[in-house]
Amino acid sequence: MHSALGIAHEVNERAARELARRGYVAVCTDLYGAHLEAASMEQAGNAFAENLADPEKQRSRIVAWFDTIAARADVDAEHIAAVGFCYGGMSVLELARSGADVKAVVSYHGTLNTHARAEPGAVRSHVVAYCGADDPYAPLEDVDNLRKEMIDARVRNYQITVFGGAAHGFTDPEAARLQLDGVEYDALSNDLSWNGTLVLLQHVFGR
Repeated sequence: MHSALGIAHEVNERAARELARRGYVAVCTDLYGAHLEAASMEQAGNAFAENLADPEKQRSRIVAWFDTIAARADVDAEHIAAVGFCYGGMSVLELARSGADVKAVVSYHGTLNTHARAEPGAVRSHVVAYCGADDPYAPLEDVDNLRKEMIDARVRNYQITVFGGAAHGFTDPEAARLQLDGVEYDALSNDLSWNGTLVLLQHVFGR
């Protein structure tokens, strides 16, 4: 699931192609719409704000993507994971909170707050969040609130990793071009989080 920059953001395709190379069916979702496939930063920002303004519609759109992918003939509906960057990181957490039958969700530098916390027993997935200690969009208070949410919701399998010194966007080698405060690539955090994801998928899916 894509960042706030939209489906054309390079990190999405790079991750999907690497997962496909390893034998997974990898699908890039689009939460903005096909008309914004090549959106400018301003257009993507407007679509991002529009989605955030209606969190119930946003969550239903995320679940609709999951249902559509699960119905594909080339997908094993019992073995689906969702990974997301930035806005996509928030989106995969919303998918888990919805109670969808997803086996694992992985959030990279996603925003962590929500309009509707997970209900006890609702989360059916393994939940992983990789966070930057210096991420202004997901401050440590939000990290701690996510941990409390997982405990309150009785989520048995969750991991929350905080990388010291890492900012928002630590998986994006081109982060500097955005010229945004608090957004910076960090090679070590990127490598650790990606390899952790591969290990998670091996454990969850057995391959």
